Amino acid sequence: MLAFRMKAESDDRIHVEQLKIVARVGVSERERARSQRLALSITIWPRFQADDLNDDVTKTVDYSKLCQEAKKFVQGRADKLIETLADAMAEHLLRKFAIRRITVELRKFVLKGAGYVSVTVNRAAALD
Repeated sequence: MLAFRMKAESDDRIHVEQLKIVARVGVSERERARSQRLALSITIWPRFQADDLNDDVTKTVDYSKLCQEAKKFVQGRADKLIETLADAMAEHLLRKFAIRRITVELRKFVLKGAGYVSVTVNRAAALD
């Protein structure tokens, strides 16, 4: 009797929780005049499933490089909205790395009486 396993659509993912970044983001010019602390969480769905990796690091996404790229991306930007920054970052990381889908959450610590304000965007790579 032959045994085989059927592959289903993978939900394998890599998650980075609350990476500390600094960015110039805010509605007013005064708020954008100086960098402020944000927390970035990223979830990616790599192109290769975990069971296809065979412990080959070249087939996976280097999450250290992903985080470095995210930090580099915000340098020189001065967006008014964290929504704009999150969207642009998601699109940039989709183009730069071998990933099928990405979720980016940006947290901003600006409201008195609240822990943070956040925005979450979900994006998918274009089908080849």
